[in-house]
Amino acid sequence: MPPSPAIATALLAWYDRHHRSLPWRVSPAEQAAGVRADPYRVWLSEVMLQQTTVQAVKPYFDAFLTRWPRVEDLAAAETESVMKAWAGLGYYARARNLKKCAEVVAADHGGRFPDTVEGLKALPGIGDYTAAAIAAIAFNRQAAVLDGNVERVISRLRLIDQPLPGAKTVMRAAVAEITPADRPGDFAQAMMDLGATICTPKRPACALCPLSDACLARAGDDPERFPVKARKSAKPVRIGAAFVAVDGDGAVLLRKRPDRGLLGGMTEVPGTDWRVVEAEAPDDGARDDVLVDAPFPAAPFPADWEPAGGIVHVFTHFELRLSVYRVRIDVHPAGVEGWWEPVENLSGEALPTVMKKAIAAAIPTAFPPRRGR
Repeated sequence: MPPSPAIATALLAWYDRHHRSLPWRVSPAEQAAGVRADPYRVWLSEVMLQQTTVQAVKPYFDAFLTRWPRVEDLAAAETESVMKAWAGLGYYARARNLKKCAEVVAADHGGRFPDTVEGLKALPGIGDYTAAAIAAIAFNRQAAVLDGNVERVISRLRLIDQPLPGAKTVMRAAVAEITPADRPGDFAQAMMDLGATICTPKRPACALCPLSDACLARAGDDPERFPVKARKSAKPVRIGAAFVAVDGDGAVLLRKRPDRGLLGGMTEVPGTDWRVVEAEAPDDGARDDVLVDAPFPAAPFPADWEPAGGIVHVFTHFELRLSVYRVRIDVHPAGVEGWWEPVENLSGEALPTVMKKAIAAAIPTAFPPRRGR
């Protein structure tokens, strides 16, 4: 097997020729001209990219930078504005931590991000991966960066057959072994690019890989077998109801969720609590039992609610099935929590995807498909 310096040299040479052009990235040519990575842009992109694709993140990243070009600007922004701008990216705790982190950096660090892994990990919402990525890319620290793409590359390269997530410690140590002191940020991004474009989950292009001669999986195993993952258990199922009320002017009743917990601080239509109905989701994919029995006592106000179908939304740890009910009214009922938002303005609200699905079930024209996304 080639020594670690040879692996880094080969990978960096490949990265210099084939790196992806990304809006938050400083290319090797720009670095040679003296341009340095902006820690704010690196941090923002890394938080957005957690469990989200590059293509999905690009427009959000550009929109955030346009509205809040500096971390101090984001710190001073209204939380509701940040949540609205984040809507659609999912994993909304990230947005809340993003705002908290910006506030801490602005107030306690003079607008400058700490330049060490330890200092970065002390900030809200920054864990092992994000701290290492920022330290390496923005501050040239020799940190071992381990995301999903890197896990795939290193498990194949070193033939790590211990299942994830338990293998992360071994993988991180293996990445640390081959991370060079010179250009560690480019090396981290090269590993990510290699996993995204060459060392893909299925049909990896091994013939084009700069590390093919060093890859133990290619030499004596099946690369597609790696990384080995522990068998997933079926997701629990929860059910509930969502109520879409529309007034005579076409406005929809909305309210804000509590700041803490799942989808904290986001906007929603009124609904019931979500309760577990079975230990596991059925393997046959059946959706016949989406509707909830007798939801009317929990409706936001008495009215002639009618069924509008059901929707299914899969969260990280459970599957949610919502019965959707709708009503059209001429007079706003008194004492109802929330506000009435014109349907044409709904796209600007901080509505998570599950709520958009519920509204669309009741009002099919509420969220027409966007072009260019």
